[in-house]
Amino acid sequence: MAEEEGEASTWTKAEKTFMGKRNSEYFDPCQDAATRSLKCLHRNGGDRDMCSDYFQAYRDCKKQWTTERKEAKRKAGGITL
Repeated sequence: MAEEEGEASTWTKAEKTFMGKRNSEYFDPCQDAATRSLKCLHRNGGDRDMCSDYFQAYRDCKKQWTTERKEAKRKAGGITL
């Protein structure tokens, strides 16, 4: 349960940042996971097999963020993605 609360607060913080940005700005709450995957590639000479856990973490993050955004738009009565 504590882990779920931690995840909820992470997405709540990301949501606040996302909503507070200007329309022309890009915001990616999964940038940290993306950076880690790129660093892994550099460390391992581009061997993608060595970095599969990092790639999966990024995909999971993006999927969760997209789901959260869709749900927020649905609750707000907007069009879903």
